[in-house]
Amino acid sequence: MADTLAPGLLDGAALNSAVLNALDHLGVAVLVKDVSTGRYDQANAAATRLLGLEGRVVLGAQDTDLFDATLAVALRAADLQARSTPGGVLAEHKIELAGGRREFQAWRQLVNQDDGSAKLLSVWQDLTEFRRRDAQLQVALAQLEQQQTANESLRRDVEGSQQVRDGLSGLYHRAHFEEQLCREADLSSREQREFALVAIAVDNMDDIRQNHGIEGCERIIEALGRLLRAGTRAMDAPCRLGGDRFVVLLSGVGLATAHSRMEQLRRQCAQHIVAHNGQQIPFTVSMGVASFPHTAGLVDELMRSADRALAGAREKGGNRIVLASIQFTPAA
Repeated sequence: MADTLAPGLLDGAALNSAVLNALDHLGVAVLVKDVSTGRYDQANAAATRLLGLEGRVVLGAQDTDLFDATLAVALRAADLQARSTPGGVLAEHKIELAGGRREFQAWRQLVNQDDGSAKLLSVWQDLTEFRRRDAQLQVALAQLEQQQTANESLRRDVEGSQQVRDGLSGLYHRAHFEEQLCREADLSSREQREFALVAIAVDNMDDIRQNHGIEGCERIIEALGRLLRAGTRAMDAPCRLGGDRFVVLLSGVGLATAHSRMEQLRRQCAQHIVAHNGQQIPFTVSMGVASFPHTAGLVDELMRSADRALAGAREKGGNRIVLASIQFTPAA
């Protein structure tokens, strides 16, 4: 029995026409080349615009007819790779046009026809503006980082007389941290951006105290404080809440990035050896990571979520990171 289309689906010709029309309006170039001759059989209007081929006869032409020798060789190499790669291949090209250099990504795929002939489909997208905006964003972020670093340096000078840091760990006291947390939440709400909160606890501190005394515990806290200061940025806020409990505010990052950064810290702690009274004291930490506003949209609930995740990490044996669950609000 011949195959039939399911009710409601476009037939092949109608679907082909609709897709080509949509790609043309989206500014995506579509070209079809005959494999045996290397000549173009089809090109949409977007192809002539994007590739600077206005006024040129594209159909029936080869790459050497349309582009300079260097580019034609590069296109030929990409074609050969696509012909030998099942399922197609993605490549990037830089083309000098009248308006300057343009950057493209092109998807190529070999299409075998029913009559035994073979065609090479290529779909092109101009990435120039995207790359330009991304480069500008990176420059702006670097400038912001420099400015925040300068501001942090100035703030540290002021804080020297304000006693906002814990003397043992060198980290912020709870009161200063809570002020910064509220400011970050307010800023993130207004600018609709994320930040992460990480609750941290030293594993088995009671055992360390029993085996190495109070001074041994203090050496652990000093070491963790140094690692936290070295592993956070100027705009972040590491804090010692008291005892073996710590918390870190990671400005402008979500759960995935926070997890990646804290995983580095967790490994550093597990590999770090604290020397005390001729003995070596190893230590590990457990962490719970929560994200604003995805985990919680209120500061108090965010803290509780991070603490619950930390408790989960400790219940699983410690020396690990647990992410707080994300609350999904059903649509009304």
